[in-house]
Amino acid sequence: MKRLGAILLGVMLLAEPSLAAPVGVLVEERARSDYADSLPPEGEFEVTVKDAPKGEVVTLAEFWMDPRSGKFLANAVLETGDVQRIGGLALITLPVPVPTRRLLPDDIITEDDLTVMRLPVGRVGAYVETEIDEVIGKQVRRVLTPGRPIQTQSIIHPLVISRGDRVEISFSDGLLDLRSPGRALSDAHEGQEVRIVNLISNKTVTGIATGEGTVEIVQ
Repeated sequence: MKRLGAILLGVMLLAEPSLAAPVGVLVEERARSDYADSLPPEGEFEVTVKDAPKGEVVTLAEFWMDPRSGKFLANAVLETGDVQRIGGLALITLPVPVPTRRLLPDDIITEDDLTVMRLPVGRVGAYVETEIDEVIGKQVRRVLTPGRPIQTQSIIHPLVISRGDRVEISFSDGLLDLRSPGRALSDAHEGQEVRIVNLISNKTVTGIATGEGTVEIVQ
């Protein structure tokens, strides 16, 4: 093994005076190659080496990695020509918005309530919010804990219409643009269906809550 390392080292040194690099950089290069196209666009590696090399590393002669756990083993070729077995973790992390304080049901989330942390991809499930802009302005459904990822089902669009509210009903079919007053028969969050009474015709209709006190009739 040492002979192999010496041969590799000799060839490289003929082409470049010094090829030593931080071992974490070399591990990340090989890890990215193993992940290939499955690496998330915003994914970054956090590399932890358990057995620190005893000298400058020129290259990794061999590299084995389990992409699911991030565990790796490698043969590090040192500048001296020696080969040292190293191991550790190469975890992919993603930027995720998390609360900076405890948020209670019905709270409206503001930018000051959030910070962005990089979390291992294994902690970021399919139902975790990853875009901070998709969280700001939402209403809390379930208690949110500081530093913990925000589950999609834990937040909702804020309530924009309450039962009994006077609302403006709008209808447009491309030719006609009609508006009339109405009264809500139920609560509604933005984007939700809501039943309303048209105060001019006294008929009950169903529309979509589009904002504070506004309802659109969709045909």
